[in-house]
Amino acid sequence: MKKHALQWIPVAWILVVSVAAATAQAPSPYAARRTRLLKQVKNGTVILFAETDSFPGKRFRQDNDFYYLTGAGAGNAVLVMTAKPRRCVMFLPRQGERERMIDGDNLLWNPRGAQLLGMEKLYPLSYLDEYLARTLKGSGSPVFMRLSPGDPLDGSRWETKIFDARRNRCAYNDRPTLDAYRVKRFREHFPFCAVKDISPMLDRMRMIKDDHEIEILRRNGKISAEAIIAAMKATRPGAMEYELEAAATGHILKNGADGPAYAPIVGSGPNSCVWHYNLSRRKMEEGDVILMDFGADLDHYAMDITRTWPVSGKFTPLQREMYTTVLAIQKASIEAYRPGVTLADVKRHVARRMREWKIPDRGLEGVIHHYLGLSTHDVGTEGIPLEAGMVFTAEPGLYDRKTGIGIRIEDTVLITADGCEVLSRFVPKEIDEVEALLAQ
Repeated sequence: MKKHALQWIPVAWILVVSVAAATAQAPSPYAARRTRLLKQVKNGTVILFAETDSFPGKRFRQDNDFYYLTGAGAGNAVLVMTAKPRRCVMFLPRQGERERMIDGDNLLWNPRGAQLLGMEKLYPLSYLDEYLARTLKGSGSPVFMRLSPGDPLDGSRWETKIFDARRNRCAYNDRPTLDAYRVKRFREHFPFCAVKDISPMLDRMRMIKDDHEIEILRRNGKISAEAIIAAMKATRPGAMEYELEAAATGHILKNGADGPAYAPIVGSGPNSCVWHYNLSRRKMEEGDVILMDFGADLDHYAMDITRTWPVSGKFTPLQREMYTTVLAIQKASIEAYRPGVTLADVKRHVARRMREWKIPDRGLEGVIHHYLGLSTHDVGTEGIPLEAGMVFTAEPGLYDRKTGIGIRIEDTVLITADGCEVLSRFVPKEIDEVEALLAQ
Protein backbone atom coordinates (compact mmCIF):
# COMPACT_ATOMS: atom_id res chain seq x y z
CA MET A 1 0.00 0.00 0.00
CA LYS A 2 2.83 2.41 0.75
CA LYS A 3 4.40 1.75 -2.61
CA HIS A 4 1.08 2.40 -4.33
CA ALA A 5 0.60 5.71 -2.46
CA LEU A 6 4.12 6.86 -3.30
CA GLN A 7 3.46 6.25 -6.98
CA TRP A 8 0.58 8.71 -6.90
CA ILE A 9 2.34 11.59 -5.13
CA PRO A 10 4.74 12.58 -7.96
CA VAL A 11 1.94 12.44 -10.56
CA ALA A 12 -0.25 14.79 -8.49
CA TRP A 13 2.65 17.20 -8.02
CA ILE A 14 3.42 17.15 -11.74
CA LEU A 15 -0.19 18.08 -12.53
CA VAL A 16 -0.30 20.92 -10.01
CA VAL A 17 3.07 22.35 -11.01
CA SER A 18 2.22 22.13 -14.72
CA VAL A 19 -1.07 23.99 -14.27
CA ALA A 20 0.54 26.63 -12.07
CA ALA A 21 3.46 27.15 -14.46
CA ALA A 22 1.16 27.52 -17.47
CA THR A 23 -1.08 29.95 -15.61
CA ALA A 24 1.84 31.95 -14.22
CA GLN A 25 2.88 32.97 -17.74
CA ALA A 26 -0.64 33.93 -18.81
CA PRO A 27 -1.81 36.96 -16.80
CA SER A 28 -0.03 39.83 -18.60
CA PRO A 29 -2.07 39.91 -21.86
CA TYR A 30 -5.28 39.05 -20.04
CA ALA A 31 -4.78 41.73 -17.38
CA ALA A 32 -4.11 44.28 -20.13
CA ARG A 33 -7.40 43.35 -21.81
CA ARG A 34 -9.30 43.68 -18.55
CA THR A 35 -7.82 47.16 -18.07
CA ARG A 36 -8.85 48.20 -21.59
CA LEU A 37 -12.38 46.92 -21.08
CA LEU A 38 -12.82 48.64 -17.71
CA LYS A 39 -11.83 51.97 -19.26
CA GLN A 40 -14.76 51.55 -21.63
CA VAL A 41 -17.37 50.60 -19.02
CA LYS A 42 -16.31 53.64 -16.93
CA ASN A 43 -18.19 53.35 -13.62
CA GLY A 44 -19.94 50.05 -14.40
CA THR A 45 -19.58 46.45 -13.22
CA VAL A 46 -18.86 43.51 -15.54
CA ILE A 47 -20.10 39.98 -14.78
CA LEU A 48 -18.98 37.08 -17.00
CA PHE A 49 -19.56 33.35 -16.56
CA ALA A 50 -17.18 30.53 -17.42
CA GLU A 51 -18.16 27.37 -19.28
CA THR A 52 -19.95 25.11 -16.80
CA ASP A 53 -18.67 21.72 -17.91
CA SER A 54 -17.13 19.81 -20.80
CA PHE A 55 -19.24 18.16 -23.48
CA PRO A 56 -19.43 14.37 -23.14
CA GLY A 57 -16.34 12.76 -24.63
CA LYS A 58 -14.57 16.12 -25.08
CA ARG A 59 -11.90 17.97 -23.19
CA PHE A 60 -13.05 21.02 -21.26
CA ARG A 61 -12.83 24.17 -23.39
CA GLN A 62 -13.37 27.52 -21.74
CA ASP A 63 -16.01 30.03 -22.86
CA ASN A 64 -14.31 32.33 -25.38
CA ASP A 65 -15.18 35.66 -23.75
CA PHE A 66 -14.22 34.39 -20.30
CA TYR A 67 -10.92 33.00 -21.59
CA TYR A 68 -10.12 36.22 -23.47
CA LEU A 69 -10.18 38.19 -20.22
CA THR A 70 -8.72 35.61 -17.81
CA GLY A 71 -6.74 32.89 -19.59
CA ALA A 72 -8.23 30.59 -16.96
CA GLY A 73 -9.45 27.07 -17.64
CA ALA A 74 -11.63 27.04 -14.51
CA GLY A 75 -15.06 25.48 -14.97
CA ASN A 76 -18.22 26.96 -13.46
CA ALA A 77 -16.38 30.14 -12.44
CA VAL A 78 -17.61 33.76 -12.42
CA LEU A 79 -15.57 36.91 -13.14
CA VAL A 80 -16.69 40.19 -11.56
CA MET A 81 -14.90 43.42 -12.46
CA THR A 82 -15.59 46.93 -11.19
CA ALA A 83 -14.16 50.04 -12.82
CA LYS A 84 -14.38 52.39 -9.81
CA PRO A 85 -12.68 51.30 -7.68
CA ARG A 86 -10.80 49.05 -10.10
CA ARG A 87 -11.16 45.50 -8.81
CA CYS A 88 -11.16 42.11 -10.54
CA VAL A 89 -12.20 39.05 -8.57
CA MET A 90 -13.12 35.50 -9.51
CA PHE A 91 -15.50 33.05 -7.88
CA LEU A 92 -14.76 29.32 -8.03
CA PRO A 93 -16.75 26.34 -6.73
CA ARG A 94 -15.47 24.90 -3.47
CA GLN A 95 -14.66 21.27 -4.20
CA GLY A 96 -15.42 18.19 -2.16
CA GLU A 97 -12.83 15.49 -1.73
CA ARG A 98 -14.30 13.35 -4.51
CA GLU A 99 -14.26 16.29 -6.95
CA ARG A 100 -10.63 16.93 -6.10
CA MET A 101 -9.84 13.26 -6.69
CA ILE A 102 -11.63 13.21 -10.08
CA ASP A 103 -10.76 16.64 -11.50
CA GLY A 104 -7.73 17.80 -9.53
CA ASP A 105 -7.59 20.91 -7.33
CA ASN A 106 -8.85 24.23 -8.59
CA LEU A 107 -7.03 27.45 -7.69
CA LEU A 108 -9.04 28.00 -4.50
CA TRP A 109 -6.65 25.49 -2.95
CA ASN A 110 -3.59 27.43 -4.08
CA PRO A 111 -2.51 30.26 -1.71
CA ARG A 112 -1.12 32.05 -4.78
CA GLY A 113 -4.16 31.39 -6.95
CA ALA A 114 -5.26 35.03 -7.21
CA GLN A 115 -1.72 36.15 -7.98
CA LEU A 116 -1.36 33.54 -10.73
CA LEU A 117 -4.51 34.87 -12.42
CA GLY A 118 -3.71 38.53 -11.81
CA MET A 119 -6.84 38.91 -9.67
CA GLU A 120 -7.27 40.89 -6.47
CA LYS A 121 -9.03 37.95 -4.82
CA LEU A 122 -10.47 34.49 -5.35
CA TYR A 123 -13.71 33.67 -3.52
CA PRO A 124 -15.86 30.55 -3.18
CA LEU A 125 -18.80 30.59 -5.58
CA SER A 126 -21.31 30.51 -2.70
CA TYR A 127 -20.28 34.09 -1.83
CA LEU A 128 -21.22 35.53 -5.26
CA ASP A 129 -24.68 36.93 -4.48
CA GLU A 130 -23.56 38.48 -1.20
CA TYR A 131 -20.53 40.02 -2.91
CA LEU A 132 -22.75 41.51 -5.63
CA ALA A 133 -25.14 42.89 -3.01
CA ARG A 134 -22.25 44.55 -1.17
CA THR A 135 -20.71 45.87 -4.39
CA LEU A 136 -23.81 47.13 -6.18
CA LYS A 137 -25.79 48.29 -3.11
CA GLY A 138 -28.44 50.65 -4.48
CA SER A 139 -26.28 52.51 -6.98
CA GLY A 140 -27.42 53.40 -10.45
CA SER A 141 -24.19 52.15 -12.02
CA PRO A 142 -24.81 49.91 -15.05
CA VAL A 143 -24.03 46.20 -14.94
CA PHE A 144 -22.60 44.66 -18.09
CA MET A 145 -23.41 41.03 -18.87
CA ARG A 146 -23.55 39.01 -22.06
CA LEU A 147 -26.94 39.61 -23.62
CA SER A 148 -25.83 38.39 -27.07
CA PRO A 149 -25.28 34.67 -27.66
CA GLY A 150 -21.93 33.15 -26.83
CA ASP A 151 -19.75 31.83 -29.66
CA PRO A 152 -18.62 28.19 -29.60
CA LEU A 153 -15.34 26.99 -31.11
CA ASP A 154 -16.92 26.36 -34.51
CA GLY A 155 -19.53 29.10 -34.84
CA SER A 156 -20.19 32.80 -34.41
CA ARG A 157 -22.70 34.64 -32.22
CA TRP A 158 -25.18 35.08 -35.05
CA GLU A 159 -24.82 31.43 -36.09
CA THR A 160 -25.57 30.37 -32.50
CA LYS A 161 -28.90 32.18 -32.81
CA ILE A 162 -29.63 30.39 -36.11
CA PHE A 163 -28.89 26.97 -34.62
CA ASP A 164 -31.06 27.80 -31.59
CA ALA A 165 -33.92 28.64 -33.95
CA ARG A 166 -33.48 25.36 -35.80
CA ARG A 167 -33.47 23.41 -32.53
CA ASN A 168 -36.61 25.23 -31.42
CA ARG A 169 -38.57 24.08 -34.46
CA CYS A 170 -39.60 21.31 -32.10
CA ALA A 171 -41.61 22.97 -29.31
CA TYR A 172 -40.24 20.48 -26.80
CA ASN A 173 -36.72 21.81 -27.40
CA ASP A 174 -37.64 25.47 -26.98
CA ARG A 175 -36.07 26.77 -23.79
CA PRO A 176 -34.15 29.85 -22.65
CA THR A 177 -30.41 29.79 -23.14
CA LEU A 178 -28.18 29.67 -20.07
CA ASP A 179 -27.07 33.26 -20.71
CA ALA A 180 -30.70 34.42 -20.95
CA TYR A 181 -31.55 32.63 -17.69
CA ARG A 182 -28.58 34.22 -15.91
CA VAL A 183 -29.68 37.71 -16.95
CA LYS A 184 -33.27 36.98 -15.92
CA ARG A 185 -32.19 35.74 -12.49
CA PHE A 186 -29.88 38.71 -11.95
CA ARG A 187 -32.66 41.16 -12.80
CA GLU A 188 -34.99 39.44 -10.34
CA HIS A 189 -32.43 39.72 -7.52
CA PHE A 190 -31.09 43.17 -8.44
CA PRO A 191 -34.00 45.01 -10.09
CA PHE A 192 -32.45 48.42 -9.36
CA CYS A 193 -29.53 47.72 -11.75
CA ALA A 194 -29.62 48.59 -15.44
CA VAL A 195 -28.22 45.67 -17.42
CA LYS A 196 -26.30 46.34 -20.64
CA ASP A 197 -24.69 44.05 -23.20
CA ILE A 198 -20.92 43.65 -22.86
CA SER A 199 -20.65 41.79 -26.19
CA PRO A 200 -20.17 44.82 -28.53
CA MET A 201 -17.19 46.03 -26.48
CA LEU A 202 -15.66 42.55 -26.32
CA ASP A 203 -16.29 41.95 -30.02
CA ARG A 204 -14.51 45.13 -30.98
CA MET A 205 -11.52 44.19 -28.82
CA ARG A 206 -11.42 40.58 -30.02
CA MET A 207 -11.59 41.67 -33.66
CA ILE A 208 -8.10 43.24 -33.44
CA LYS A 209 -5.57 40.62 -32.38
CA ASP A 210 -2.79 41.62 -29.97
CA ASP A 211 0.81 40.37 -30.12
CA HIS A 212 0.07 37.41 -27.83
CA GLU A 213 -2.74 36.20 -30.10
CA ILE A 214 -0.76 36.76 -33.30
CA GLU A 215 2.12 34.66 -32.00
CA ILE A 216 -0.23 31.73 -31.34
CA LEU A 217 -1.95 32.10 -34.72
CA ARG A 218 1.39 32.12 -36.54
CA ARG A 219 2.40 28.87 -34.84
CA ASN A 220 -0.99 27.38 -35.59
CA GLY A 221 -0.77 28.39 -39.26
CA LYS A 222 2.44 26.41 -39.66
CA ILE A 223 1.28 23.36 -37.69
CA SER A 224 -2.07 23.19 -39.51
CA ALA A 225 -0.40 23.62 -42.91
CA GLU A 226 2.01 20.78 -42.13
CA ALA A 227 -0.98 18.63 -41.16
CA ILE A 228 -2.57 19.09 -44.59
CA ILE A 229 0.76 18.26 -46.25
CA ALA A 230 0.78 15.01 -44.24
CA ALA A 231 -2.71 14.26 -45.58
CA MET A 232 -1.64 15.02 -49.16
CA LYS A 233 1.24 12.57 -48.82
CA ALA A 234 -1.19 9.90 -47.57
CA THR A 235 -3.41 10.23 -50.65
CA ARG A 236 -3.76 7.30 -53.07
CA PRO A 237 -6.58 5.66 -55.04
CA GLY A 238 -8.34 3.11 -52.86
CA ALA A 239 -7.56 4.87 -49.58
CA MET A 240 -10.38 6.01 -47.29
CA GLU A 241 -11.10 9.64 -46.55
CA TYR A 242 -10.62 8.98 -42.84
CA GLU A 243 -7.00 7.98 -43.47
CA LEU A 244 -6.26 11.55 -44.56
CA GLU A 245 -8.13 12.94 -41.57
CA ALA A 246 -6.09 10.67 -39.29
CA ALA A 247 -2.79 11.80 -40.83
CA ALA A 248 -3.64 15.47 -40.31
CA THR A 249 -5.11 15.06 -36.82
CA GLY A 250 -2.13 13.01 -35.67
CA HIS A 251 0.25 15.78 -36.73
CA ILE A 252 -1.50 18.57 -34.84
CA LEU A 253 -1.80 16.44 -31.69
CA LYS A 254 1.93 15.65 -31.84
CA ASN A 255 2.56 19.41 -31.97
CA GLY A 256 0.53 20.36 -28.90
CA ALA A 257 -2.90 21.20 -30.30
CA ASP A 258 -6.04 20.24 -28.39
CA GLY A 259 -7.51 18.79 -31.59
CA PRO A 260 -9.20 20.08 -34.75
CA ALA A 261 -10.87 23.50 -34.51
CA TYR A 262 -13.95 22.04 -36.26
CA ALA A 263 -15.09 18.74 -37.70
CA PRO A 264 -12.53 18.08 -40.49
CA ILE A 265 -13.88 18.16 -44.03
CA VAL A 266 -12.27 15.51 -46.24
CA GLY A 267 -14.48 15.20 -49.30
CA SER A 268 -13.54 13.11 -52.33
CA GLY A 269 -15.42 12.97 -55.63
CA PRO A 270 -19.05 14.11 -55.15
CA ASN A 271 -18.36 14.82 -51.48
CA SER A 272 -16.08 17.68 -52.55
CA CYS A 273 -19.22 19.59 -53.57
CA VAL A 274 -20.79 19.38 -50.08
CA TRP A 275 -19.54 22.43 -48.18
CA HIS A 276 -19.59 20.91 -44.69
CA TYR A 277 -19.27 17.19 -45.44
CA ASN A 278 -17.54 15.63 -42.41
CA LEU A 279 -18.26 11.88 -42.43
CA SER A 280 -14.90 10.81 -43.98
CA ARG A 281 -16.34 7.44 -45.04
CA ARG A 282 -15.83 7.27 -48.82
CA LYS A 283 -13.10 5.36 -50.66
CA MET A 284 -11.09 7.66 -52.93
CA GLU A 285 -11.04 6.77 -56.61
CA GLU A 286 -8.81 7.51 -59.60
CA GLY A 287 -9.98 10.78 -61.20
CA ASP A 288 -11.40 12.24 -57.97
CA VAL A 289 -10.35 15.46 -56.38
CA ILE A 290 -9.97 15.72 -52.60
CA LEU A 291 -11.21 18.88 -50.90
CA MET A 292 -9.80 19.09 -47.38
CA ASP A 293 -10.83 21.85 -44.96
CA PHE A 294 -8.84 21.54 -41.76
CA GLY A 295 -7.31 23.55 -38.92
CA ALA A 296 -6.06 23.05 -35.38
CA ASP A 297 -7.30 24.40 -32.05
CA LEU A 298 -4.00 25.54 -30.55
CA ASP A 299 -3.85 27.36 -27.19
CA HIS A 300 -7.53 28.26 -27.61
CA TYR A 301 -7.07 29.78 -31.10
CA ALA A 302 -8.41 28.30 -34.32
CA MET A 303 -6.92 27.95 -37.79
CA ASP A 304 -8.81 27.39 -41.04
CA ILE A 305 -7.19 26.12 -44.27
CA THR A 306 -8.59 24.41 -47.36
CA ARG A 307 -6.70 22.76 -50.18
CA THR A 308 -7.93 20.71 -53.14
CA TRP A 309 -5.81 18.16 -54.98
CA PRO A 310 -6.22 15.20 -57.38
CA VAL A 311 -6.23 11.67 -56.00
CA SER A 312 -4.27 10.43 -59.02
CA GLY A 313 -1.57 13.07 -58.56
CA LYS A 314 -2.41 15.04 -61.73
CA PHE A 315 -5.29 17.44 -62.38
CA THR A 316 -7.52 16.63 -65.37
CA PRO A 317 -8.03 19.49 -67.89
CA LEU A 318 -11.43 20.40 -66.36
CA GLN A 319 -10.11 20.20 -62.80
CA ARG A 320 -7.14 22.36 -63.80
CA GLU A 321 -9.40 24.97 -65.43
CA MET A 322 -11.65 25.23 -62.36
CA TYR A 323 -8.67 25.26 -60.01
CA THR A 324 -6.96 28.03 -61.98
CA THR A 325 -10.06 30.21 -61.67
CA VAL A 326 -10.40 29.71 -57.91
CA LEU A 327 -6.69 30.29 -57.29
CA ALA A 328 -6.74 33.48 -59.37
CA ILE A 329 -9.67 34.87 -57.37
CA GLN A 330 -7.92 34.08 -54.10
CA LYS A 331 -4.56 35.52 -55.15
CA ALA A 332 -6.20 38.70 -56.43
CA SER A 333 -8.08 39.02 -53.13
CA ILE A 334 -4.95 38.66 -51.02
CA GLU A 335 -3.20 41.15 -53.29
CA ALA A 336 -5.79 43.78 -52.31
CA TYR A 337 -5.75 43.27 -48.53
CA ARG A 338 -4.38 46.22 -46.57
CA PRO A 339 -5.65 48.63 -43.90
CA GLY A 340 -8.47 50.90 -45.05
CA VAL A 341 -9.75 48.56 -47.78
CA THR A 342 -13.38 47.34 -47.68
CA LEU A 343 -14.95 44.15 -49.02
CA ALA A 344 -16.40 46.16 -51.92
CA ASP A 345 -12.89 47.44 -52.77
CA VAL A 346 -11.54 43.87 -52.77
CA LYS A 347 -14.31 42.63 -55.05
CA ARG A 348 -13.67 45.45 -57.53
CA HIS A 349 -9.95 44.66 -57.51
CA VAL A 350 -10.61 40.96 -58.11
CA ALA A 351 -12.99 41.68 -61.00
CA ARG A 352 -10.40 43.95 -62.62
CA ARG A 353 -7.65 41.35 -62.22
CA MET A 354 -9.80 38.59 -63.70
CA ARG A 355 -10.41 40.73 -66.78
CA GLU A 356 -6.67 41.44 -67.08
CA TRP A 357 -5.82 37.75 -66.77
CA LYS A 358 -8.69 36.80 -69.13
CA ILE A 359 -10.06 34.33 -66.60
CA PRO A 360 -13.84 34.07 -66.08
CA ASP A 361 -14.50 35.02 -62.45
CA ARG A 362 -17.60 32.75 -62.11
CA GLY A 363 -18.58 34.65 -58.96
CA LEU A 364 -16.73 36.45 -56.19
CA GLU A 365 -18.00 34.74 -53.05
CA GLY A 366 -15.54 33.99 -50.29
CA VAL A 367 -12.97 36.75 -50.87
CA ILE A 368 -13.34 37.86 -47.23
CA HIS A 369 -15.34 35.05 -45.73
CA HIS A 370 -15.23 35.15 -41.94
CA TYR A 371 -13.14 36.44 -39.05
CA LEU A 372 -11.03 33.95 -37.13
CA GLY A 373 -9.54 33.81 -33.62
CA LEU A 374 -10.89 32.19 -30.46
CA SER A 375 -13.62 30.79 -32.68
CA THR A 376 -13.35 29.47 -36.22
CA HIS A 377 -16.08 31.94 -37.15
CA ASP A 378 -14.90 34.68 -34.83
CA VAL A 379 -16.68 37.84 -33.75
CA GLY A 380 -16.38 40.90 -36.00
CA THR A 381 -18.32 43.41 -38.05
CA GLU A 382 -18.81 42.69 -41.75
CA GLY A 383 -18.07 45.26 -44.43
CA ILE A 384 -16.01 47.72 -42.39
CA PRO A 385 -12.56 48.94 -43.55
CA LEU A 386 -9.78 46.50 -42.74
CA GLU A 387 -7.46 47.29 -39.83
CA ALA A 388 -4.06 45.96 -38.80
CA GLY A 389 -4.59 43.03 -36.45
CA MET A 390 -7.71 41.66 -38.15
CA VAL A 391 -7.56 37.96 -39.03
CA PHE A 392 -9.97 36.35 -41.48
CA THR A 393 -10.19 33.70 -44.19
CA ALA A 394 -10.14 34.06 -47.96
CA GLU A 395 -11.88 31.00 -49.42
CA PRO A 396 -13.34 31.24 -52.93
CA GLY A 397 -14.74 28.03 -54.34
CA LEU A 398 -16.42 26.45 -57.37
CA TYR A 399 -18.69 23.42 -57.07
CA ASP A 400 -19.98 21.40 -60.04
CA ARG A 401 -22.32 18.71 -58.76
CA LYS A 402 -22.78 17.24 -62.27
CA THR A 403 -19.11 16.32 -62.57
CA GLY A 404 -18.51 15.83 -58.85
CA ILE A 405 -15.72 18.40 -58.85
CA GLY A 406 -15.55 20.84 -55.96
CA ILE A 407 -12.62 23.24 -55.72
CA ARG A 408 -11.95 25.46 -52.70
CA ILE A 409 -8.72 27.17 -51.72
CA GLU A 410 -8.70 28.81 -48.30
CA ASP A 411 -6.05 30.65 -46.34
CA THR A 412 -6.08 32.50 -43.03
CA VAL A 413 -4.81 36.05 -43.43
CA LEU A 414 -3.55 38.65 -40.93
CA ILE A 415 -3.82 42.33 -41.85
CA THR A 416 -0.55 44.13 -41.11
CA ALA A 417 0.40 47.82 -41.03
CA ASP A 418 1.31 47.87 -44.73
CA GLY A 419 -0.49 44.89 -46.25
CA CYS A 420 -1.14 41.34 -45.09
CA GLU A 421 0.51 38.12 -43.96
CA VAL A 422 -0.83 34.73 -45.05
CA LEU A 423 -0.59 32.69 -41.87
CA SER A 424 -1.25 29.39 -43.65
CA ARG A 425 1.21 29.95 -46.52
CA PHE A 426 3.28 26.85 -45.67
CA VAL A 427 1.06 24.42 -47.59
CA PRO A 428 1.41 24.60 -51.42
CA LYS A 429 -1.41 25.74 -53.67
CA GLU A 430 0.20 26.39 -57.08
CA ILE A 431 -0.71 23.56 -59.47
CA ASP A 432 2.88 22.55 -60.24
CA GLU A 433 3.81 22.61 -56.52
CA VAL A 434 0.77 20.50 -55.59
CA GLU A 435 1.51 17.92 -58.28
CA ALA A 436 5.20 17.82 -57.33
CA LEU A 437 4.33 17.15 -53.69
CA LEU A 438 1.91 14.38 -54.66
CA ALA A 439 4.58 12.82 -56.87
CA GLN A 440 6.72 12.25 -53.78
